[in-house]
Amino acid sequence: MASSEPESVVLDTSVLINFLAVDRMDVLARHSGYRFVITDHVRGEVAAHYREQVERLNAALVSGSITETRVEAIEELALFARLIGSPRLGTGECAAIAAAAHRNHVLAIDDKAARKAALSLKPALRVLDTQALMVSLICVGVLSVEEADAIKTKWETKHSFALKVRSFGELV
Repeated sequence: MASSEPESVVLDTSVLINFLAVDRMDVLARHSGYRFVITDHVRGEVAAHYREQVERLNAALVSGSITETRVEAIEELALFARLIGSPRLGTGECAAIAAAAHRNHVLAIDDKAARKAALSLKPALRVLDTQALMVSLICVGVLSVEEADAIKTKWETKHSFALKVRSFGELV
């Protein structure tokens, strides 16, 4: 029998920007186990702080590589309001956490404080970071270890994003 429906993953700005910065939204689109969602707040953060990535984000939305949603259910808004009071969390983080927690979606977020806040709200929430997402892309056959390492090198040399592993081969 065919595999089940892909799980929805709510992307925070940090994870989204990592893929936009190296122009690799295509790998997310090809992930067989996940479909990716951003909130309008995350889109707003990209527009405000990463203007050079807006065109790539818009192209990803038009192509269906990712979809956009709004935090608008009463329960989501209540979670959002609870989180937004924290001086440590950004608007996009709060919206992504609220949407993922309320909808029982996977959350993709890199910031440790935001991850902790999300898990304190909903301990059973599945949380990924960029590194885990890359490992999953290798495991489902979208990327080879070599291709993933090439992306990692671009992050490190051109975008000030470094992982603690030398190669994704150490993780798969």
